[in-house]
Amino acid sequence: MPELPEVETIKNELLPCVGATVIHVDLIDSKVVSGINVEKFCRMVEGQMVKNIERRGKYLIFLLSNSYSLAIHFRMTGSLLLGSGNIDRYSRARFRLSSGEYLTLRDPRRFGTMKLVKVIGELTGKLGPEPLDESFTPEVLERSLSRHRIPIKAALLDQNIIAGIGNMYADESLFAAHIHPLRKADLLSHEEVQSLCSSIKEILQQAISNKGASVDTYIRPGGQIGMAQFKFNVAHRYGKACRVCGTSIQRIMVRSRGTYFCPECQPSQPSIQRSLM
Repeated sequence: MPELPEVETIKNELLPCVGATVIHVDLIDSKVVSGINVEKFCRMVEGQMVKNIERRGKYLIFLLSNSYSLAIHFRMTGSLLLGSGNIDRYSRARFRLSSGEYLTLRDPRRFGTMKLVKVIGELTGKLGPEPLDESFTPEVLERSLSRHRIPIKAALLDQNIIAGIGNMYADESLFAAHIHPLRKADLLSHEEVQSLCSSIKEILQQAISNKGASVDTYIRPGGQIGMAQFKFNVAHRYGKACRVCGTSIQRIMVRSRGTYFCPECQPSQPSIQRSLM
C-alpha cells in the first residue's frame, strides 16, 4: 500500500501538472468514483485548471480552479502514471491534460477511490497530525499514545492517531526506536516516545529521499520504481539476518497485519539500560 513517502513522492513528481487544465476524463471503471454521480464528476472536473497538488495523510489532493478538491486514495495497489495515456486491464481512469499528457490511474485490486469535495476537511478532518510537521513533537505523540492501551504497532497504523504511516514504516520506525511491536502504546516511557518520534521523522524523510518503496505494485508517475526498500532493516525481511545484530528477523501478526521485528534489538521487555537511553 502506498504510504506517506510514496504519496509524497507522487505529489512531488506530479507538481509540473500544476497550471494544466483537465481537457477530458475517461472513467474506464466507474466504481472508482465515490460519493458523486459519475456524469457529474466528469462535468465538474473537465475544464478545470489544477491550481495545486497537496498530500494529507495517504490522500493525494488536486486543488481545482472551481474550488473543489479531487482526492485520490490509492489503497493497496493504486498508482498514477503521467505520460502517453496508454491503458491496460488495470487502468481505472484517465485524465487528458492541456499539456498533451495523460494522467492514468491504475489499480490491479480496484480498492482505490476518487472523491470530489468542496471542503477537503470533510474528508481529512479526522486524520491525526502529520508526522513531518514541526508541530508533531514527542509531547504531542505522548499525549495521544497515553489514551490508547493497544499494541504500539496498531497505534501507529491508526490514521486518527498519526496520519500517513502504514505497515512498512511502522515496522521500520519501531526497529529504529528499539521498541517491540506488541508493547502497549500507553506504557511507553517518555524516553521511548522521544526516540520513537525522532525515528518516525527520520525513517519517513529517508524514504522520501529514496522516492518511496517498491515492494509490490508501487511505481512512480514516470514508471520508475522507488528505492527505499533497499534500506529496510526489518520490513519484508523475514528470516534474514538483522543488519545490526545478526539475529533472524521474525514476523508476527498484530491486529491482522504482518509485522516484522528483530527479537534482539526490540525485546518484549526493554532492559533497564535501554529504557534509560
